[in-house]
Amino acid sequence: MRFRLIIPVIALSLLVSCKTDDHSNGHSVFRYNEVDGINSLDPLYTRNLSNINGCNQLFNGLVQYDDRMNVTPCIAKYWNISDDALTYTFTLRDDVFFHKSGLFGGDSTRKVVADDFVYSLNRVIDPVWASPGGWIMANVKRMDAQPDDKDFIPLAVTALNDTTLQIELSQPFSPFLSILAMKYCSVVPSEVVEHYGKDFRKNPIGTGPFKFKYWKEDEKLVLERNDNYFETDSEGNRYPYLDYVAISFIKDKQTVFLEFVKDNFDYMSGVDPAYMRELITPEGTLNEKYRDKFELISEPYLNTEYIGFNVEDETSPLSDPIVRQAVNYAIDKPKMLRHLRSNVGTPGIYGFIPTALPGHLTTPQYEYDPIKAAELIKKSKFYNNGNFPEIRIATTMEYSDLCNYIQSRLSYIGIPVKVDVYSAAVIKDMRSTSKLQCFRGSWVADYSDAENYLSLFYSKNFCPTGPNYFHWKNDRFDKMYETAISETDNDKRMELYAQMDSLIMTEPPCIVLFYDKVLRFVSKNVSGLGSNPINLMDLKKTKVSK
Repeated sequence: MRFRLIIPVIALSLLVSCKTDDHSNGHSVFRYNEVDGINSLDPLYTRNLSNINGCNQLFNGLVQYDDRMNVTPCIAKYWNISDDALTYTFTLRDDVFFHKSGLFGGDSTRKVVADDFVYSLNRVIDPVWASPGGWIMANVKRMDAQPDDKDFIPLAVTALNDTTLQIELSQPFSPFLSILAMKYCSVVPSEVVEHYGKDFRKNPIGTGPFKFKYWKEDEKLVLERNDNYFETDSEGNRYPYLDYVAISFIKDKQTVFLEFVKDNFDYMSGVDPAYMRELITPEGTLNEKYRDKFELISEPYLNTEYIGFNVEDETSPLSDPIVRQAVNYAIDKPKMLRHLRSNVGTPGIYGFIPTALPGHLTTPQYEYDPIKAAELIKKSKFYNNGNFPEIRIATTMEYSDLCNYIQSRLSYIGIPVKVDVYSAAVIKDMRSTSKLQCFRGSWVADYSDAENYLSLFYSKNFCPTGPNYFHWKNDRFDKMYETAISETDNDKRMELYAQMDSLIMTEPPCIVLFYDKVLRFVSKNVSGLGSNPINLMDLKKTKVSK
C-alpha cells in the first residue's frame, strides 16, 4: 500500500524534473504538452486532436489504424461484410478487460462483451449525451420506432452473443470501417458511465494500454500503465512499455519550445512560425545545432490547405470557371512553401485529396504558369479593357502572410485583391452562411478515406447543413460519388476517387495551396513513438531509455 501511495507523487514530479531523474526510481515516464488542453476524457467528445490523443491511451474500439492508416483488428479479431454491403458481423476477442473500478465490485474488473458495444455505439447518437460525433452513425440503420420513442431510436446494433456483434447499415457506405476506427466508437462500461454521468469525462474507465491516474485540469494529467492490457508485441510481451504518461497544458508555444529544448519534455508536435527558422532549415530539415539533442520525424499529413470560393454568386468573378482556373495557374506554390513555411508541406499542384491517401491524383493539374493565367483572365466575361473586379479573401491573422502572398501573385495578372482579417469564429460563421466571397480554409481528415475530402463537393452537402462551403455542383460528380460510396472493390473505388478529384479540378472551386506535413520533434532517448498521417498519439509501443 505504501508503494502505491508514493507513485502518484513521483509521477507528478517528473513533469518538471530533469531527464536524469526520470529513472531514479525505476519508472519510465513519457512527458509531453498539449497546448490546446484537454477538456474531456470521455471518447464521446473527441472532436479535437488533444482530446483524441488523451482518449487514445485509455480506450479501444472494434478496429484501429496502423501507422499507414490501414484499418486493422483491435477488440474485434475479424469481421465479415455481407454481399450487399449492408451487414457487418464482428467476432470479438474474449480476453479484453476494463480497467479496475470499485463499481465492478471491490478492486475488480470485467470482461468486455458485445453488449458493451451496443451500449457504447448507441450512446454516440443519444441526445442525452449530445456528442459532436453523432454524424458518424448517419449510415447505420435504426431499429423500428416504438410508440413511446421520442428523440432516441436505437441503432441496428445487435449482440448475437457475448463475442459476436452485428451492425446493419441503411445504405452501403464503403468507408464504414474507417469510421469505426474513430475514438467516438470506443467501448465503455455502462455501469461506470451511468454512475458518473457527465462526470465520466474526468473518471474514465476504458480498456486501453494506460489507465487514468490523476488530472488537475489545465495543469497536468497522469496516466499509468495498464498491466492487464490485451495486446502484445511479436515476442509475447504485453504493451505498453512505459510506466507513466505525464501531460502538461502550457498554452504559450514559446514556453513549450524552451521547455522542450531544456529536456523537460520528450516530444513536441509541430512548429510555431515564431521559431520555425530556429528549428527548421529553408530545406525543411532539422537545424544542425539541435541534431545531437533530438530528432525530427516528418511525413505527409491528412490536411489540405486551400483558398475556397463561393461559386454560386453570379455577380462575383469567381463564379466564372475560367477565372478560377487562372488564379490556380497564377500561384507559385513551391516558392510560397519555401519562403513562408520552410518547405514544410507539399505544393498543392494535384487535386484536393492529399498525397498521403489512396485515390489522390499523381498527375499535376495546376503548375505555376503566370502567362497562361493572364491569357485566361482576358477570356473572362468579367475582364473589361484591362480592368477586373476586386476579390476579397477572408483569413485569420495566422495566415495573413500567406494570403498577402496570394494577393501579390494575383495582382501580377491584373486581379486586385483585398485581404480581410477576422477571428476564426467569425470566419467559421460567415463561411457556413455563404457570406464570404473567398476564404482561407483547411480540411483535416476525420477518418482515413478519400471520401472524407470528396464529400465537400457533393451537392447534397451544401452549407449550412453540410461542408460544401463552395456551393459547387456537378451532376456527373454527384453520380460518381454515390457510386463510389457503395463500391466494395477497393481498387475500383480508388479509381473513382481519382476521376472525381480530376473532375473537381477542371472547374476548381478552390486553390489547393499545399498538403501539410506532420512534424514530430522527439528526444534521442525515445524509441517506438513512430508517426502517422493524422498525427495520432499512440504510446503503447513507446520506450524511454536512460
